[in-house]
Amino acid sequence: MEKLRRVLSGQDDEEQGLTAQVLDASSLSFNTRLKWFIICFVAGVFCSILGTGLLWLPNGIKLFAVFYTLGNLAALASTCFLMGPVKQLKKMFETTRLLATVIMLLCFVFTLCAALWWRKKGLALLFCILQFLSMTWYSLSYIPYARDAVLKCCSSLFS
Repeated sequence: MEKLRRVLSGQDDEEQGLTAQVLDASSLSFNTRLKWFIICFVAGVFCSILGTGLLWLPNGIKLFAVFYTLGNLAALASTCFLMGPVKQLKKMFETTRLLATVIMLLCFVFTLCAALWWRKKGLALLFCILQFLSMTWYSLSYIPYARDAVLKCCSSLFS
């Protein structure tokens, strides 16, 4: 409706900022957002479980690394449907979770590089473990005081 009003009043889309155009193009109803969140999240879980099952095949580490990374990317993308892509990116790169986000994204890339280009199985497995840990740490940043509780628990275990 807003688009029709702009066209009838003589405003062009070119006058609108890039962010406003992106938000206009991605305005989905809450039910649609929820459905796509569930679809992406379930696909992410399925890919991760499939990758774990493929781990036991000969040369399965490559398939495991690819499917596990795709699963994590799908799970991460699923939250874009709930929050919207712009808000998701803003939250990802806030100072409280900047380091976790960068490490998580680097682990995604390094896992795929180790499995597909470098062909280092041990390194791919190590990056998958780091991917899991960084994704967990990133997810905990959305729960108030969760990281502090985990650090406190770990420090009491090792002291």
